[in-house]
Amino acid sequence: MNTALMNTISPAPLVKPSGNVGVNGPTLDTFQGVIAADMQAIDSVIRTRLASEVILINQIAQYIIGAGGKRLRPALVVLAGCVAGAPKAHVHEMAAVVEFIHTATLLHDDVVDKSDLRRGRDTANSIFGNAASVLVGDFLYSRAFQMMVEVGSVRVMGVIAEATNIISEGEVLQLMNVRDADIDEDNYLRVVRYKTAKLFEAACRLGAILGNASPADEAALATYGMHIGTAFQLIDDVLDYSGDVNETGKNVGDDLAEGKPTLPLIFAMREGTDVQREVIRRAIMESDVDEDGAAEAHMEAVMAAIQATGAVDYARDAAKAEARLAENAISHLPDSVYRDALLQLCVFAVERKY
Repeated sequence: MNTALMNTISPAPLVKPSGNVGVNGPTLDTFQGVIAADMQAIDSVIRTRLASEVILINQIAQYIIGAGGKRLRPALVVLAGCVAGAPKAHVHEMAAVVEFIHTATLLHDDVVDKSDLRRGRDTANSIFGNAASVLVGDFLYSRAFQMMVEVGSVRVMGVIAEATNIISEGEVLQLMNVRDADIDEDNYLRVVRYKTAKLFEAACRLGAILGNASPADEAALATYGMHIGTAFQLIDDVLDYSGDVNETGKNVGDDLAEGKPTLPLIFAMREGTDVQREVIRRAIMESDVDEDGAAEAHMEAVMAAIQATGAVDYARDAAKAEARLAENAISHLPDSVYRDALLQLCVFAVERKY
């Protein structure tokens, strides 16, 4: 996020809505608790719709779905749908569709990134192989579109079709940026908006459409989704240099090992000394990555540069600014437990450690 945009956001802390927030702020259970029955119903839809006569498809799909995860995107479909008063049956189906699309992108991402750890477990490609992971990802995409068509809404189909296309563009943009030390903040944020935030945006828009929300409310929920999705990705960037593998389920330094110039690195290069800038540039551009997926030759010096420049704090502040924009987007919506849950998610997004 550029400095001009950050200066337009109120410096006040994010609102912590009333309710069972807990001493350490909102947790996943805090905002998903109000839709617990819906989330159980979605899990049932997911497991039913995953069924295939091809055994390998069942094995891989069940493996990655069974790993759990935050289920944020389907939760957003439900919360936005509840705000708009959408029928639960359609909401559950669309929430499962969004989770299938997300899961397909994870399968493909892990192959492209050569990742071996996700959610604290071995990645599907490290167990079943790259070819099988890619093909099962394709199956999940096609199953998602089968389910989407059954809803019978042209608008729903349009939203999902646009989202999957833009996500694919984001994947390609990110691939083009790998080991490119000259990527600036604006170009990096473009990748974030495309690759990550677009599905958050689509999830919220789908809930609004299913509830026949007004154009203004639909736009507000979609804007909320885009900004909260960006905030989540920026905190992922932060955790890559400050998180605990036991909490994040990913190796610290994975982004650097993969040659990805994320926001902490971009800021540290912009604000650091010539020596620090050269250290980070070499770490991004060189491919001497060890078997554990960490750029051991550079990590210590890069971490020192990130700490010295305050890059982690900058990225965290950028995430907070995005969360405030999300918060502001839905401030006009009527009070409800569902809007409250969306506001709690704004706090969780930037305070989480996983």
